[in-house]
Amino acid sequence: MKRRTFIKTASVSGLACTIPPIFPNLYDLDYSTAELMGKADIELFGEGINLREEAYESFLAMKKAAYSDGFDIKLISSFRDFYHQERIWERKYLSFTEDEGLTPLEAIDKIIEYSTIPGTSRHHWGTDIDIIDANPKVSGDVLEAEKFEAGGPFEGLKLWLDENSEKYGFYLVYTDNSRRRGFKYEPWHYSYAPISIPMLTAYRKLNMLKLLQKEQFLGIEHFTNGFVKTYLQDNILDINPVLL
Repeated sequence: MKRRTFIKTASVSGLACTIPPIFPNLYDLDYSTAELMGKADIELFGEGINLREEAYESFLAMKKAAYSDGFDIKLISSFRDFYHQERIWERKYLSFTEDEGLTPLEAIDKIIEYSTIPGTSRHHWGTDIDIIDANPKVSGDVLEAEKFEAGGPFEGLKLWLDENSEKYGFYLVYTDNSRRRGFKYEPWHYSYAPISIPMLTAYRKLNMLKLLQKEQFLGIEHFTNGFVKTYLQDNILDINPVLL
């Protein structure tokens, strides 16, 4: 099944310097099951950015402000549809089971340290971004937590985001709270709250147990009802409480 991508360029002229963290009128919108699971064609804005319009405009405003302070925000990932996430999942599943010799259950546990089950990713919504600073020269995997810590190449950007990202509606999703379960700390993953909060509210109404039973990606035959329930509670809902 192929997906059409609609990309437009939106103007940010007249955009306020800071954007309120919540737009109440968005809570009245309806989101389809296909849209929430990354299976719908949605309108995306910005060549190489691919976000919903409001998130796109706010991202550009944040990027401009960061640039003025010496940081060049670079997108590593934004919108990913179901089928893209499925490819990521299956690539990792095969790598862990065939190359590293893990059992299916061990492979699944390893995958969900950082990667979502297809149909459950926040990146399906056009609201979430993985970002780094393009200025420092960095080798290896750029999405490593230590690169955002003291002495790391992205320390400066992380400190800037800590102080400024929420002015533009972007909130860290997977925090370093030691009591938080689910996905590991991701200092690069931010979500545009004015849209992602109502989308998560709609998502929580879905019967994901039933919906996932219809899928056929690698490893899904090892999902039990208990596993799915725990995954949804820990990985999808145990996030920055501001985003709930």
